[in-house]
Parts: sequence; structure tokens; C-alpha cells
Amino acid sequence: MRKSKVTIDIKGKPKANCERDCVMNKKEPIEKSPPSSEMQRRSFMKSSAAMAAATLAGRPAFGARRGSDLLRVALIGCGNRGKQAARDCLLGAEGVELVSLADMFQDKMDEARAYITDSEGYKSRWPKIKDKIKIDPDLCFTGFDAFEKVMASDVDIVMLATPPHFRPQHLRASVEAGKHTFMEKPAATDATGIRSVIASGEMAKKKGLSIVAGTQQRRMPNYREILKRVHRGDIGEIVAGQCYWHWNNSEWHYYDRKPEWSDMEWQIRCWPYFTWLSGDHIVEQHIHNLDVMNWAIGTHPIRCMGRGGRQTRVGVENGNIFDHFAVEYEYPNGVRVSSNASQIKGATGLVGERIVGTKGQFHTDRSMGVIHGKNAYAYDGVMRSGFQKEHGDLAASVREGKPINEARQVAETTLTAIMGRMSAYTGRAISWEWAMNGCKEDLRPEKYELGDIAVGPIAIPGVTQLA
Repeated sequence: MRKSKVTIDIKGKPKANCERDCVMNKKEPIEKSPPSSEMQRRSFMKSSAAMAAATLAGRPAFGARRGSDLLRVALIGCGNRGKQAARDCLLGAEGVELVSLADMFQDKMDEARAYITDSEGYKSRWPKIKDKIKIDPDLCFTGFDAFEKVMASDVDIVMLATPPHFRPQHLRASVEAGKHTFMEKPAATDATGIRSVIASGEMAKKKGLSIVAGTQQRRMPNYREILKRVHRGDIGEIVAGQCYWHWNNSEWHYYDRKPEWSDMEWQIRCWPYFTWLSGDHIVEQHIHNLDVMNWAIGTHPIRCMGRGGRQTRVGVENGNIFDHFAVEYEYPNGVRVSSNASQIKGATGLVGERIVGTKGQFHTDRSMGVIHGKNAYAYDGVMRSGFQKEHGDLAASVREGKPINEARQVAETTLTAIMGRMSAYTGRAISWEWAMNGCKEDLRPEKYELGDIAVGPIAIPGVTQLA
């Protein structure tokens, strides 16, 4: 393997992550990324913000655009999740038009454009979206600095669907540019990135900007109905919970490396397999189930203890992530949640959540919702993904002048998952207070350029140290 100028390891720096994968709806993730070409990481965060803010200063945050009721939308990150997010936006939001695309790689942007404009693929729904597709070739950008060019353009809503590592940088640039933002989960890949996302969320509040997160289960009717009943006391006081994302797939989103790809290009294209880009699958994928736990309990955990490892993923060609995690989270009032996640081909799959209370318990997944106990209930309404509704809610908030801000919510759930990963990687117990305020982990590389970058060492519990 080539000698690298940069070693990314789990001892280091912040993160951000992204994917959007749904068992029921077969939705997939993203793959693209964009920061700023050959910028040092510290100056990287500032450059786009300053440029975009100057370009769009004075523009109203809410209400109809001058001379038009349409909201102009840009997509940053044209991988699987990104192109599906674009379709979801066009189907779920009224009064929008997709005008801009950005990605690291031209081929991914071309694939996304073909997917979005494929009338056969959406058949009866095509008439609903065809007039909303107004992609302007002059607003299509590639490279690490593609996101900066989008922020400097005349768009109202930006969809962030790159690998999660880039989320904090892109969210900050979007808010500073005065854009309303849809941000995929997870919010970051390390604690440093989480703090950035929270700060951007506070900035958005002051500017009256909306930020909607891709934790779509919060918009699924079966989940909303069950959680409404839980929060009114139907299962009594919560005492324990379990959540699972056991996925019998270990080769998802993998591409054999081509000779012309640099280390950086290969890792970005195969981003789920690298901790600095994805946060590992406990962060990138299991975040959905952990979000339900935080939602049900009403707060984040105060500490956790985790274990995990890598038994079926061998060799540097499989990156540096684990293939299984088991984490116990402690919440206030002694509530304990058992969290389990794996990506092992041929193993039994299980995705869902269970919460136990003093008067009953509930079970949820993306196809059902049931309460057992004194106040027994089974959801029998329409089963609907939250993918389209999140975009509809965002557009409506902009048009009605009623900001939605989910930045802290998704940041706290992401940090919940990051704590679990750090604990499993090191074998150490992790407190929320330390993860939020003391952890110095920062997973950013020294440079963003298509060159050499080593695969970080695989974590060894009991040996790998906390940052």
C-alpha cells in the first residue's frame, strides 16, 4: 500500500456521517462528498461560510421569493441516498423546483440526473414531478469545492446527502449562506463535529432558518401514534429498552477499487467502510433505532459501556470498521437500554425497537407498532415512510414562516451512537459529559485532495485509547 501523508485513526478528530437506509422501503445511502480543494482543515470551515454569507446577505429567510412562489432546491451529494432524497423532495414538497446538483465526481452526478429524470422509473407519479425538475447546467458542480458554489448560488433550500463526515462543514456553510437545510443523518462522525452542528443549529435559530434532519421514523405514522401513547403514560414509567439493527449484509455500497482511483477517491466512493467518513455502522445505520430510544425516553443517555469487533471483515480492502456492536446505555432514573447492531452476511436479520414500562411495553419497526399491557393497542393505519414528509414539512415551514430546527435533536442522537462506537473501540465506559465537552476526537484529514491517505488502524478494545 502506498505510504500516506495522513493517518486517520480513531484516536483523533470530529466526524459526520450519512446514509439513509430503510428496510421496508429499500432506500439506500449517499456516497458523495464536498469540501474545499486542497484547503487546510482549519481554514476549510471558514472559507465557504464567508463567501456564501457575503453573496446572500440581506435575503429574506422566509416567505415567497420575489416574483415567484417557487422554492429553488439544490442537492449536494448525488449518491444513492442523495438521488432518492431529490425524488422524495419532488414528490413530497409543494412549490419546489430542483435546480442544482453537486458532487465530488462527475459520474455520480450524471447518474443522479438520469435517475431523477427517468419517467419510466416513477410511471404514474411522473406527472407530479416532471415540471419540478429544472436542473440548470450552470448550477451543476463537482469537486471538493462544489458545495461552496452551491452556497453562492440563488437557491432557497439545500439538501445535504454526502458521506456524514462532511455534514458539519456543509451545514455551517448552508446556515451562514442563509439557506434552509435538509440534512441527512447522522449529523457527524465525531464529537468535534457534533459540537459544530449544535453551534450551526443555534445560528440558524437566530437567523430564522429551518433545519430538518433525515431521522424519518419520527415522521412515520405508526411510530408517531405509538410514541404519542407512550408519552401520555400508556405503558407507565419507562424502565428499560432494547433496539436492534442486525443486517444480514456485509457488502453494502462496496466498489472494487479501480487502478486510476487514488486512496482518497476510493475511500470516498466506499465511504461506509471507513470510520472517518461514516462513523462506523453503529453511527451511520443504527442511529435510527437509537433515535427512537431517545425519543421515547425523552432525553439522551448519561453513560454507556460497549463491546464490538470485526470477525467477518478481513483485510484493508474492507476498510477499518467493525462488523458488530453491543452497547448498554444508561439513561436518567436508572433506565437501561441494550443496543445491538451488526452487518454480517448470512446471519439472522432483526431491525426494530422495544421499550418496557411499569404498565406495559411497546414494539416498533418500519412495518408495525404494538403496545402490550393494560392499554393494549396495535397500529392498523396506513404504513408510510417519512422520507417524503420530511421534505414536505421543510418546504411548508419556509413558505409559512414557521421555522423547524432539528439540529440539536439529530446531533444528540448521533452523539449517542458515537459514544457507543468509542466505548466499543476502546473497551472503556464513556460518559455523556465527557463525550460532549471533553472529547477531542477529530477525524478530519490534513488535506482534502485526491491523493494518498492511509486506512486508519482497526480499533483494538483495551489497546486503542480515547482521544
